[in-house]
Amino acid sequence: MTAAALPRRRGAWPVQLALLGSVAVLILLLFRRDGAAMAAIWWTSSTFNHVLLVPPLIAWLVSLRARDLARVTPAAWWPALLIVAAGAFGWLLGAAAGANVVRQLGLVVMVQGAVVALLGPAVTRALLFPISFALFLVPMGEALVPPLQTLTARMCILLLGWAGVPASIDGVFITTPAGWFEVAEACSGVKFLVTMIAYGALVANLCFASPWRRAGFMAAAVAVPVIANGLRAFGTIWIAERTTIDFAAGFDHVVYGWIFFALVIATTMAAGWPFFDRRPGMAWFDAEALGRMRFRAAPGGAVAVAAAVLALAVLPLAWSGAGRGVAPVPPVALPAVAGWTRVAAADGVPWRPHFAGADRLAIGHYREAGGATVDLAIAVYARQDEGRELVGFGQGAVAEGGGWAWAAAGAPAAGGRAERIVGPGGATREVVSFYRVGERLTGSAAGVKLETMKVRLIGGRQRAVAVLVSAEGRGGRAAIDRFLSALGPVAGVADRAAGGE
Repeated sequence: MTAAALPRRRGAWPVQLALLGSVAVLILLLFRRDGAAMAAIWWTSSTFNHVLLVPPLIAWLVSLRARDLARVTPAAWWPALLIVAAGAFGWLLGAAAGANVVRQLGLVVMVQGAVVALLGPAVTRALLFPISFALFLVPMGEALVPPLQTLTARMCILLLGWAGVPASIDGVFITTPAGWFEVAEACSGVKFLVTMIAYGALVANLCFASPWRRAGFMAAAVAVPVIANGLRAFGTIWIAERTTIDFAAGFDHVVYGWIFFALVIATTMAAGWPFFDRRPGMAWFDAEALGRMRFRAAPGGAVAVAAAVLALAVLPLAWSGAGRGVAPVPPVALPAVAGWTRVAAADGVPWRPHFAGADRLAIGHYREAGGATVDLAIAVYARQDEGRELVGFGQGAVAEGGGWAWAAAGAPAAGGRAERIVGPGGATREVVSFYRVGERLTGSAAGVKLETMKVRLIGGRQRAVAVLVSAEGRGGRAAIDRFLSALGPVAGVADRAAGGE
């Protein structure tokens, strides 16, 4: 490289960075609701508090590469608009499906695409990890809570058996001579796992040069927290057997919150230490090779590429804002069901499903001639919007703080989703949930999101309906099945509840 080439390359950086900064700020302003929602989750959710460190970590990772970056020429690159388009389309799909995490992921990908489009492939290769690390800004992982609860409970019952502690398991509830234990959402280990994956990715980049060693360390970063959480749950119950439940709960809170997490990280790092192969001073990338990269200059220049990035970002906003008018939802008339009589609420632990923002929610109680009782709940949304989704965290049979907790999946139900929930004093309920969106009846949350996305994008009935049938006790499922047989097609019940569409 000649002495004159380096100043020219340095001179390209201020222009490209100014354009990139302007475009990034404008994108964040356009999607400020999604950006603010992400920031609120980082600040208020203990699962994602670690994400507050991601922006400064990205800045630090870039600073580590800054000296060699001066030897690489930034330049606008049209092909990277495909990344921006993918992010914009992802945001549109998330908006259409009512999936906030997909919208937020789309926003981050749009900004990543803007970086690639305005700095070019050479700089992108130099900054590949810092750019990719921005994906950890998206608060993802809550969907892992139920499977992690179940896995932790099964690991715990296995370890209790090995330790000679008599125990029985019912979904995520474990009973021993000391008492009754729940592997609650907070005990699922998702906080530890999500944090450890982000930490593992950072360590893998900073401490390893071999891709195979990086992959091995990442596998450990996923497996270790899951196994460790099972050991923690087992330890809590084992201590309760030796002392008291109150002592075990206090011990678990202090040790897991302040000591156990740090100990697991330290153990993982110690195990990985002998395999670290990134030497001090090793270059992050081959600056000479990247400096020689040649690619076709963007016709129209960087300003044209910046304008195209912004145009792509605006398109999904324009599309999602079109055609939002819907008719009001009439009051829900609960159906008469042959062989079943409407009655007042039965004695016992009260249950009420939770559907935040529903336009209508009606609950009826039915009794069969033989004495069995079931509850029928119907929730109707004229249109799903942010904070008013048919499915989501805290929506459905179990409300956060509502006194009931998910225990286990139930026997399969045609067109619906069955589950068992547990309430105060060990009261149990069987619940079968059906969701009607567009022309589809499903019990799958993913099915609801996909159908919602479909009707939003290509047209169709916007109204969304949930039909839940519930009965107390372990024999409740038989009563539910008889009630559903007498009720007739659930799709028709949902359509009539939505106003006969």
